[in-house]
Amino acid sequence: MSSVISVYIISKAGGLIFSHDQPSPTAEVVARFPHQQGLVLEEVDRNVVVKFGEQHGIQVGYSLVAINGQPVSNRCLPSGENAAQYLNSPDNYPLSLKFSRLKTSINERIMLLSMFHSIYAISVKLSPENKSSGIQCLEAETFKLHCLQTVTGVKFIVIADRKQGSVDDLLKKIYELYADYVLKNPFYALDMPIRCELFNVNLIKLLEAESRSSYLTGTTTA
Repeated sequence: MSSVISVYIISKAGGLIFSHDQPSPTAEVVARFPHQQGLVLEEVDRNVVVKFGEQHGIQVGYSLVAINGQPVSNRCLPSGENAAQYLNSPDNYPLSLKFSRLKTSINERIMLLSMFHSIYAISVKLSPENKSSGIQCLEAETFKLHCLQTVTGVKFIVIADRKQGSVDDLLKKIYELYADYVLKNPFYALDMPIRCELFNVNLIKLLEAESRSSYLTGTTTA
């Protein structure tokens, strides 16, 4: 697995102007439940999502994708029956349930990264040090968020494996690619979404090289 999970670029105004996810295996869990499963589910958009009651490797936020091998689409089974209602009937057990981790939508990413932009500004204000550099690294249970803000206010964010070491050099190299292939593009307008093939291609090459380097040095698990 790649040590780098995602790369984001936020404009100085706080808007998401670029996002990239490294290929990763889909997290899926199949578990058999002899009786009502004890999971608390809720309908979110067109999905049935775990709200509470983690078990069998099924985590909060995972989406129900199949019941007894029958796919769940738009919250319903192929018969048209609502999946959540089907699970609430004791007579339907035992059941084999398949869950999968959902990827965040582009709208969710825009909202979440806008929130991070605001939190970053708050951290600068709260810092006891003058001219604080703001949030540089946030560590969670399963990942780390690394951030580099340039002098122009553009933020470069890397989501990486928790066991990954410093990515300062990687962030600087991503900034260099941005300067070379985005800022020097005569058709690019500042603070607008980045659509530059050369930037995408060279970013992927850089991340692949970083992944190989991390694997060889043992800074993250394969």
